[in-house]
Amino acid sequence: MPDIPPQGFTRLSGSERNPPANAQELGPIDPNEHIEVSVYLRDPSTQSVVGDIGEHAQQPGQRMTRAEYAAQHSASPDDVAKVEAFARQHHLTIVSTDPVSRKVVLAGTAATMTKAFATELKQYQSEGRKFRGRTGPLHIPNELDQVIVGIYGLDTRPQARPHYVRKAVIPHVSAQPAPYTPLQIAQLYDFPTGVNGSGQCIALIELGGGYRDQDLSTYFQQLSIAAPQVTSVSVDGAQNSPTGDPNGPDGEVVLDIEVAGGVAPGAHVVVYFAPNSDQGFIDAVTQAVHDSTNNPSVISISWGQAESGWTTQGMQGLDQAFQAAAALGITICCAAGDDGSSDSVNDQKAHVDFPASSSFALGCGGTRLDAANNQVTDEVVWNETATNEGATGGGISDFFGLPTWQQNGQVPQSVNDQHAGRGVPDVAGNADPVTGYLVYVDGQSSPVGGTSAVAPLWAGLIALLNQKRGKAVGYLNPFLYQNYAQLAQSKALRDVTSGNNGAYSAGPGWDACTGLGTPDGALLLQALSVS
Repeated sequence: MPDIPPQGFTRLSGSERNPPANAQELGPIDPNEHIEVSVYLRDPSTQSVVGDIGEHAQQPGQRMTRAEYAAQHSASPDDVAKVEAFARQHHLTIVSTDPVSRKVVLAGTAATMTKAFATELKQYQSEGRKFRGRTGPLHIPNELDQVIVGIYGLDTRPQARPHYVRKAVIPHVSAQPAPYTPLQIAQLYDFPTGVNGSGQCIALIELGGGYRDQDLSTYFQQLSIAAPQVTSVSVDGAQNSPTGDPNGPDGEVVLDIEVAGGVAPGAHVVVYFAPNSDQGFIDAVTQAVHDSTNNPSVISISWGQAESGWTTQGMQGLDQAFQAAAALGITICCAAGDDGSSDSVNDQKAHVDFPASSSFALGCGGTRLDAANNQVTDEVVWNETATNEGATGGGISDFFGLPTWQQNGQVPQSVNDQHAGRGVPDVAGNADPVTGYLVYVDGQSSPVGGTSAVAPLWAGLIALLNQKRGKAVGYLNPFLYQNYAQLAQSKALRDVTSGNNGAYSAGPGWDACTGLGTPDGALLLQALSVS
């Protein structure tokens, strides 16, 4: 990997990669290996995709139509032509071009790719999986500087992990809380009645595993409700591929479907399967956002990892897709993580999970919810680290600054170095596996928890809100923070004030464990209707 860019080339800003952690280097890759990369181009518009977020704080919803977005924010023909000329010059094949998502897919051998982007690729292995990896930056011709903003697919290391936790079975202890069904959780959180999500599409992003129709049929029969329509969409060659292991990614996929579908069984649930890589993740979200056929109004993401595990271009790429979603009236719900304030980084510092830390994501934290006689009796921060059953993520972003709408939210400074940054999460819901969700996966029922369940729970609620209102709530964050005093007073958001996730503690108002609190769905609908 050259330290100095080759003549005529410049470094692609934000593309620097560290060596894969905890991986064994196996040597150079086959120079004839086929590789496809996703090249993302700049937005030609000088106008922000979502406009002034302060201006729209009181107006949740869609900012522009798909036609308006395409007219203003599609890649310029000149930029596309430059990339295509570069591809031909370097003997790369142009697989596809999508101006609206500003993406060009290029294919070629490993040898042509490494020469075209002045990098070196090696083969690695970690936890039985082989993948390509690189270190240092990528390079692009000088004439493409500022034109290309991201290149994904050369490095295929696993980019994210699912955020669900299985309940531990404690021997000789019989009085353990029973898990809830999504219907029970919806009742405890007073979700709107008389609606079922009909006319709405809930998109789920999955980076591995799969579901079996028979499992879903059995589960919804057990709930005595009609099963939702579930459709799978292939991204970058990935498929609905159940492994038969309920402790693997199947558990995540099925949890997402059964929670979202249990809350909003009338919605169309579309599952976008992609490879677990930065390319797969970004391509899946981009495809869902710009899917004019299924037209999702809410996207649920239960995968992620600490910001320190991402490249700058990776975080910027997903954040750009989230901004497009905000403009189009699509809500993005993201799990905040299941490993407390460390987010599985062993450096004795606090970390937040991405993509929940994007300012255009509704970050979803976790609680322990206790109830009796169909009423909530107690709700505290989820923290079961003493029994190795996880804790909610949350904290202060090291990458994203404090958003305008969060400036009056009393967001504390980072415990690491006292910098100001985006506070995570925004909202919360039941996530503790001790009081978790009953799911049916790979032929067996089991209780699970994690903020992975909270993201599809909120996605289901938003589908109900959208149906009842007759229009999408879309980018919800500014509205929640600007109106928090009224929402808290009316109990539309229920403050959680007890517990901690390690470095951060809950308290009155916003906190880095449960955000603004858990929902009363009917009262939240009322507040949105008034707005």
